[in-house]
Amino acid sequence: MKIQVKLTRTVTLKTIGKIFTFVSLSTLIGCASKPGISSAVNWSKLNGWQQDQHSQLLPPLLLQCPKLQNKQAAWKTICQQAQSLASDDSIQIKEFFQKHFQPHKIVGNNSSKTGMITGYYEPLLQGSYVKTARFSYPLYKKPDNLIKLSASNNLLKVKDSRARGRIHLGQALAYYSRAQIDGPNRPLAGNELLWVDSSDDAFFLHIQGSGLVQMTDGSIVGVGYAEQNGHPYRAIGRDLIEMQQISKENISLQSIKAWLTANPNKATQLKNKNPSYIFFNLRTDIEQGPRGSLNVPLTPERSVAVDRNIIPLGSPLWLSTQLPNSSVPYQRLVFAQDTGGAINGPIRADVFFGRGERAETLAG
Repeated sequence: MKIQVKLTRTVTLKTIGKIFTFVSLSTLIGCASKPGISSAVNWSKLNGWQQDQHSQLLPPLLLQCPKLQNKQAAWKTICQQAQSLASDDSIQIKEFFQKHFQPHKIVGNNSSKTGMITGYYEPLLQGSYVKTARFSYPLYKKPDNLIKLSASNNLLKVKDSRARGRIHLGQALAYYSRAQIDGPNRPLAGNELLWVDSSDDAFFLHIQGSGLVQMTDGSIVGVGYAEQNGHPYRAIGRDLIEMQQISKENISLQSIKAWLTANPNKATQLKNKNPSYIFFNLRTDIEQGPRGSLNVPLTPERSVAVDRNIIPLGSPLWLSTQLPNSSVPYQRLVFAQDTGGAINGPIRADVFFGRGERAETLAG
């Protein structure tokens, strides 16, 4: 059985590109006139497909097979046959994908062919299990009083699957915002997972969703997403643009960090404009990298976050765009293995770039 795919155009940071995604045939029914899957296209229309490093596609495919092969007959067949592929045979792997997958276009709202591609990475922070003068900024565990709210109690009007809150005197309330959690009352005191030495680094860890922390004894531990407070994500980069502090052309992770460092008296107020707050747990499999929403280790530059309400997790996608400050096409097949609070809509993806300086630069 052949799995169907979709094609779209999108924007990576500041450049226009294209994206193709793969879903089962049953998902296509009735979708042609809606945002999402549209008409089929030939593999020859995927610019750069012939030049992709096809041998790199097998490991992320095999990693996700245990999560998919028992959910759909087509995936079971694909995963069984993928086990017999030679890991270093690029031609065989390329032909395998062409045999089992069919590209389809993706259309956005109002038949739009444009969208946004961004990037994220696995940051390295400095930390301690004990609060000290240096390590004074907490990363919190999932609080015991954080609950999932029913649709009728969706107080913040977010997606029902993300509705969170707390019960106070028998009444459902929205959970604490970033300003409340980090404010002087510290309602989550005693629930610290560990402490880090930079408020800004902790803030950006919340945006990335997972990372590494080098402890005072030199050991490195992983921290991963455990839960979220239910508040909608707000990009402070947009606020800086509206405040005319950074131009739209120059907005990036690096420029935002530089502004926060240069404006310590205004940094907390700006960060609190984003009420979303992430809670973490410890990860033991740090060599494999962080796990995404599909619960498989993410592969640098082969895993992306998507809107799972439109693109099923596990779907391969074809990405054709440009990296920041580059005119060279960035074209490759990737896999939908993660989600994110800011990743909404059909023509929207967030590329995982891995760890290290290059990853941070590309994710900026």
